[in-house]
Amino acid sequence: MLLYIIRHGDPNYETDTLTERGKLQAEAVGKRIFHSKIDRIFSSPMGRAKETAEPACRLLGVEKNIEEWTHEIGDERLTPFPDGIRKSISLVQNTYYRENGNINLSYADTYSCDGIKQSGMNMAMKYIEEHGNEFLERLGYREENGIYRILRKNDEKIALFCHSAFARAWLSILLHIPLHIMWSSFDYTHTGVTVIEFKNNDNGVTAPQCLCFSDVSHLYAEKLDLIYNNKFEI
Repeated sequence: MLLYIIRHGDPNYETDTLTERGKLQAEAVGKRIFHSKIDRIFSSPMGRAKETAEPACRLLGVEKNIEEWTHEIGDERLTPFPDGIRKSISLVQNTYYRENGNINLSYADTYSCDGIKQSGMNMAMKYIEEHGNEFLERLGYREENGIYRILRKNDEKIALFCHSAFARAWLSILLHIPLHIMWSSFDYTHTGVTVIEFKNNDNGVTAPQCLCFSDVSHLYAEKLDLIYNNKFEI
């Protein structure tokens, strides 16, 4: 099975919709998903994710399936570190997640990292892990102590349209990357596509492997700008 995890297009967060630029991005990634011959499409319940999924659904002639658990992480990601002002952990300068020995913290110790430990991300991660495992089991793969039992060989291509913080949190779980390292070292741009493979091994077990992360080649193909998160051209 191939799992495509796609961030929504450029949003208007106040209205939870896409901007005109975001709609063009959605059309571009829709073509990418169509040419990838995706079998099923899932989406976050939030408007900006559902709107991003619509062109792909239209081109493929399929309905989107709403997965409530894939909504964007809310107040759990807020931290008062380091200045006492509550903000997303994404807005904390990434050096804090690496300095003073933090870079060597293990997956299990990630919640002792400055910035992360002042947030509620431990609760968010437990929620995502529980529901993510249930979702994958529905698709044929049951988590068992770090590997996945193949309940049925799934040769489908599955697309999930979701959000940056949610996607990085779930990838942290799937790939066993400590959360603070994921936040210090990985970012996700608008309509970025990450592809995860669950190979159907003959011995009956598998593990997720990242084939690409936050790819935006579809934007280049459609001659759209490559401005990363509305900051700079890449």
